[in-house]
Amino acid sequence: MSVGATPFRVDGHGKVSGEAQYPADRIPADALWAKVVFTDQPHARLLSLDVSAARATDGVVMVLTGADVPVNEYGLTLFDQPVMISIEHTGASDVPCDVSRWEADHLAVVIAETAEAAESGAAAIEVEWEALPILSDIDAALAPGALLIHPENGAETNNYHSYRIRKGSMDEGWARAAVVVEITYEVPHQEHAYLQPEAAVAYLDDENRVTVEVAGQWAHEDREQIAHALDLDLDRVRVIYPAIGGAFGGREDMSLQIVMALAAWRLAQEGETRPVATVWSREESIVGHHKRHRGRIRAKWGADAEGRIVAVESEAWLDAGAYNYTSNKVLGNLHIGQGGPYEVPNARIDSHAVYTNAVPGGAFRGFGGPQAAFAAECQMNRLAEALGMDPVEIRRRNTLRDGSVFITQSPMPEGVSLPQVIDRCAVASGFGSGLDTDPPAAEPFSPFASLPPFESALRRGRGFACAFKNVGFSFGFPERCEAEIVLHGDEGAEEPERGELYHAGADVGQGSHTAFLQMAAEATGVPLDRMEGRFSDTSSTGDSGSASASRLTFMAGNSILGAAEEAQKAWRDGDRPARGQFRYVPPPTEALDPETGACNPNFSYGYVAQAIELTVDVETGHIVVDRVTSTHDVGRAINPALVVGQIEGAVAQAHGYTLSERLRVADGRVLNPRLSTYLIPGIGDMPTEINSVILELADPRGPWGARGMAEMPMMTYAPAVVAALHDATGVWFTEFPLTPDRVLAGLRAAGS
Repeated sequence: MSVGATPFRVDGHGKVSGEAQYPADRIPADALWAKVVFTDQPHARLLSLDVSAARATDGVVMVLTGADVPVNEYGLTLFDQPVMISIEHTGASDVPCDVSRWEADHLAVVIAETAEAAESGAAAIEVEWEALPILSDIDAALAPGALLIHPENGAETNNYHSYRIRKGSMDEGWARAAVVVEITYEVPHQEHAYLQPEAAVAYLDDENRVTVEVAGQWAHEDREQIAHALDLDLDRVRVIYPAIGGAFGGREDMSLQIVMALAAWRLAQEGETRPVATVWSREESIVGHHKRHRGRIRAKWGADAEGRIVAVESEAWLDAGAYNYTSNKVLGNLHIGQGGPYEVPNARIDSHAVYTNAVPGGAFRGFGGPQAAFAAECQMNRLAEALGMDPVEIRRRNTLRDGSVFITQSPMPEGVSLPQVIDRCAVASGFGSGLDTDPPAAEPFSPFASLPPFESALRRGRGFACAFKNVGFSFGFPERCEAEIVLHGDEGAEEPERGELYHAGADVGQGSHTAFLQMAAEATGVPLDRMEGRFSDTSSTGDSGSASASRLTFMAGNSILGAAEEAQKAWRDGDRPARGQFRYVPPPTEALDPETGACNPNFSYGYVAQAIELTVDVETGHIVVDRVTSTHDVGRAINPALVVGQIEGAVAQAHGYTLSERLRVADGRVLNPRLSTYLIPGIGDMPTEINSVILELADPRGPWGARGMAEMPMMTYAPAVVAALHDATGVWFTEFPLTPDRVLAGLRAAGS
C-alpha cells in the first residue's frame, strides 16, 4: 500500500544535501544578467524616459522598456497592470501605462554581461516624473474627491469590486436577539517570506520556444500570461518549474515571468542566443511582490438566550493596493466567511475591494479566510462571554453539519465533519477541564533569556476557534486538473514493470510530488520505487491548475485515478507502453448572485479547530504560546508525515502573523523590507508544544476520501490567541500582530 504510508520524500535527499536545483542554481556560466528596474514611485506620471546612457554603459547588451512589450498588460483575473510603465502605449491594452501606481512597478530591464554592469546601466537611466496624490490606505482612497487610481475601469470610486449577501429578515433576527455584539476589527498585511527570493533563467529552447525556468504555482497560467503580453501563440512559450523554495500564494501572480521571457525573446531577435538570468535580493522580493491583504471588518452579531445565532450584519473592506492581482477572489472567500462556519438564518453582509497606492494584496495561505475567521471567531467568543456560555458549547449549538443550509442559501456539500472536529479538539486539548497554573514548558517563561519575568506578572489563558476553508476554485471558475500515466513492460507481461507520471502540479515545498507518486503507485499497482515523476513542464504535462486553494491533492488525486484507469485499459488491450490521459472536472460551482449572494460557491471544504494555551507577562506584553492543539479532518492522510508537516508549518506561519510580523507600509512604501526588521518566527519563538490531531472522515468526492488541509491551521490561530489573551487578562484585542508594545498599550488602556 502506498496511500497512507510515509516514504521518504522524492526530493528529500536533494534538499538536505544541497543538490536540489532551484532557479538560482540553474544559471549557466555564459548567461547574461538582467536587472529589473522598479519605478520607486508609489503614484506618479511618467513624463520622460531616456535610456541612451544606460545602453552606452560598458557591458550593457540591451535595455528594454514598455515600448518593447507587444501587449503591455497582464493580470491573473483582471488585466489592470502594465508589464512596464511607459509613455508609449503598445498593443490592444486599455490599461493606461504611463502612471506608476506602486513603488515596485517595472520601468525597464537592463541586460548586461555581468550583474555589476546591469546595475551600472540601471543607475544611468534618466527619468522625469510628475508626482500624483498618494492614496496610502483605504480611508484615503475612499475620501470624497479622491483621485481615481484606475479611471479606465469605469468605476466612480476606488471601491472597484463588491459582493452582497441578503438572507432572511434582519428585523426578525434582531428581535430574537438576547445579546448583540458589535465590533470593528483591523487585519494586517503579511509578507510571504519564502526561503527562495524570485529568480529566473530564460532562453529559446531547441524548438525555438521562449522558455522560462522560474518558481511559480501554476505553470500553464504563467505561460498564458507570457503569451498574452508577448502576443505569441501558446505553443511558442514554455514554462518549467525547477525546485521551488516556498510560495504560500506569493508566486501565484507574475513577478519575473513576463519580463524575463521578453528579454530572451528580444535578445534572440538580435541574434543573441545566450540565456539571461536574474535573482532578486531579499529587499527586492519584499518590496516587489504582493502581500496578504490588510483590511477592516465591522461585525454585528446577535444570539438568543440559548446561544443560537439569530443575525449577522457585517461589512468588510480589503486594501487591494495598486492592482487587482487576486483581490476579487480573496474578497469572495472573505465575504462568505464572515458568518463563520455556522448556521446563520438572517444575514446582511457587504464586502469591498479598494484600490490604493500601497503594495498590492493577493493570495496568501487561506486567501481571505483568515481575515474573515478572525472577525467571526472573535465575535463567537464574545457572544459566549456575554451569555456566560462555554466557547466550545456555543459552537456545538451553531456549527454547520450535513444538511445545513450555508449562508449563500445552498446546502453544504456532503461530508461536513466540523461537529466531530470541534469535539475532538476539545477532548484532545482538555478544554473542558481547568487550566493548569503552571505552563507545560520544560523551561520557565522567557521570551528573552536576558529578561527573566517576575512570577507575579505572569498570566495564563486558553482560547478556542474553529473554521472551514474551501477546497478548490470557487464561484464558477472552470476548475480542472490533468494527468498522464505511462506503463512500461514486456509484451505479454501481466503486470507493468515500471510507470511514469506526467503532472504539472507544483511542489512548492509541501511534498506534493511525493504524494502524487504515492497515489499513482496505489492506483496502478506499480511499486512506488518504480514509479517515476515528470513534473511541472508545460511542454510535457497537461494543465493541473494552481498549487493553491487547498486543492492540489484533491484535484491531482482524482486526475491520477482517471489516468491510471485509462492506462490500465490500454495495458489490457496490449499497448506497450500503455498511456492513459485524464482530465478531472469536479462538480460545478456558481458565482455569487449580485443582489442576494445566493449560489453554490464550492464543491468541497476542509475543517479545523484549534485550542491554544498561552502565558503573558503583563508588565512587558510578551506572550509565549505554551500549547497548540490543531485538529483537522483530512479525509484520508495520503502521507501522514507530510500532513503533520503542513500543520506545523502553517502553525509557524500563523504564529508570526498573529504575534510578530508587522509590515510597516506608509505613503505607498514598504518601510521594513528586511528580515532583520520584519520578524518571522525563529525556532526559539515557536509554540512550546504543537499537538497535531488528525481525523480521517472521508470526503465523498476526494481521492481515497482525501480532502485538502494545508491552509486550515492558518484560519483559526489569531482568534484563538486573542481569546486566550482575554482569558488571561480580561482584555479583548481587535487588531494584531500582538507585539509586546501593542499588548502592553492595550492592557494599560483597559486599566489592567
